[in-house]
Formats: sequence, structure tokens, C-alpha cells
Amino acid sequence: MVPVDEYCTALASELEARFRDREPSEVDTIYLGGGTPSRLGGVGVARALALVCDRFPLAEGAEVTIEANPDDVTEGAVDAWLQAGVNRLSIGSQSFDDDALAWMHRTHDAAGIERAVATARSAGIANLSLDLIFALPDALQRDFAADVERLLALDPDHVSLYGLTVERDTPLGRWVSRGQAAERDEEGYETEYLAAHEALTSAGLEHYEVSNYARPGRRSRHNASYWSGVPYVGLGPAAHGFDGRTRRWNARAYTDWRDLVGRGRDPVGGDEELTRQNREAESVYLGLRTDAGLRLEADERDLVAPWEVAQWVTLDAEDRLRCTALGWLRLDTLAAALTHRRCR
Repeated sequence: MVPVDEYCTALASELEARFRDREPSEVDTIYLGGGTPSRLGGVGVARALALVCDRFPLAEGAEVTIEANPDDVTEGAVDAWLQAGVNRLSIGSQSFDDDALAWMHRTHDAAGIERAVATARSAGIANLSLDLIFALPDALQRDFAADVERLLALDPDHVSLYGLTVERDTPLGRWVSRGQAAERDEEGYETEYLAAHEALTSAGLEHYEVSNYARPGRRSRHNASYWSGVPYVGLGPAAHGFDGRTRRWNARAYTDWRDLVGRGRDPVGGDEELTRQNREAESVYLGLRTDAGLRLEADERDLVAPWEVAQWVTLDAEDRLRCTALGWLRLDTLAAALTHRRCR
């Protein structure tokens, strides 16, 4: 059972501990994510948003997003979210293959995704995002093209496309280390990414960031703030924030966060002041990961010339460098090379 009362009490305590001496200031976006905030239900989400908006009132036309499991998208919950100010819903669909969903330990099936979309739309959510995971193990025999077709049949306003990554301290990481599962090779990863890119852009969605596609006018304003280096506040366990120079993160475990704020303490788990090199690296990386691109310096044309030949990037008349879909697959390599040149 989700401890809604306990969570909201702890959230109120964190806001008081960190911002008691700060005047309320308007915000343009709020994003309830980083887990399963929809498990708070309609009333719980409304309470959490009211607490945040008391300190950070919404600007006119603000974007308010909640991430939701398909199982949590009920008529009553959506009505409560709308009344609380939510105007954008991101549904964790991940796949439309029931065997793949079961392998990922998801509690919903493909039909549940379709029901959630229908429920959200009939209740009045006008801005809807779905996500899709690619590069699942070959052993699952998932038909990725069929997955993309079923997603597009729901006509989402926004799509987030994520490649499955193997991390050491996860069940998948342990399965791979024991030989019980095999990670997709680079060729398979690239093939599915490019296939999704072709299908999504052909359907009229703009590929505006390495992992994100949107209908015109439906780009995620909140995520765009991260990519442009705008300061933001993070609240709750493991939440990250940035004030323009320093990154901070809260205690990761829920119980640690709850106990710290319960004692009236700032639940900070750590922070990092960005060095000049850090800021340069972030500027390059963030610029290259969006379709806004990165302004190239005069002495960098020789460095990017081979990338243009390989069709990883394009360079316009104003020396703005933009990645192609092929280039976004090599984003880390491109960003590292440019950062090294700028910081030498």
C-alpha cells in the first residue's frame, strides 16, 4: 500500500526545511516523475501538487506533467489530476508485446495501454506521451516493427524512445553476467533505433532530441529546460536539482529522505559545483543532443569534417552543428571529441 499521508507530510517538511526563508516564485513547468507518482492516486497527486504550488505557484500556461503506469490511469484518477492542474500525461507503455512486458515485470499488458490512452483522452487529457523501449534481447523474439505500429495507431502527441541498457546491479545485469540473457549487439541496437526514427518521423513527429519525438507544438517544455541548462528544483527521494552552478541530489532511499525531513533537515545526499571543464562538457553535450544544435567555433571545422562525410552531422551556413539520427547514436563520442578540443 502506498503511504500517501506519510509521503505528503514528508514533502511538506522538505519544502519547509529548504525554502522557509524564500519568497514564493512562479514556475513554468512541474514534472511528477522519477518512479511511479501515479501510485499516489488522484487525491495524493492533488495534495502533492498543492504543497509544491504553495511555494512555487504556476505561471499562466504552465506545463504540468505526471508519469503514470497504465494500471493507474482510471477515470477517477484522471479527473482528480486535471482538477489539480495536470495537463500532460506520460504513460509508461514500454512495449505492446505481452511477452516482453512480462519479461520486464510490468503489471500491464498491451490492452491495458490502449485502455489507459482511451481513458485519459475521454477525461480530457489533450497532451499525451508514450514511451517505447528498443533493443530487447533477441531471445524474446519481439516484433519491434509491430510495436511501433501499435504505438502510432494510438496517435500520441509525444514519444520517448529508449534503448535497453545493461547495468551491473540490476536483475538484467546479473542475468547477463551469468549467461542467462544476452545484450543486443550494436548492429541490432542501431537497426531498431533507425527503424523507429523512420516510422515516427514519417508519421509527422519531429525528432527534436536524441530520445524524443513530438507533434508540432507538443515538445516537452520541462525536459527542454534540462537540456538548455535552466535551473530547477528537485523534491523527494533521489531528486536532483541545479541552481546554475551547483548540482545537488537528495538522499536516495525513501526511508532516509523521510527520516531526514522528519527531523527538519535538508535531505541533501550530495552536491557538485561544476568546474569550467564540466560546464564546457555539458554545453557541448546538451547542444548536440537536441535539434537546436551547437554553435561551432572557427577552429573546429577540421574536427567535424569526417563526421559530415559519414553523415553523422550537418553544418549550416551559420556554423550550427546538428546531429543526424546516425550521429545521435554516436553522441558520446562526438561530444567527447569536441569537449577535448575546447578544453585543451
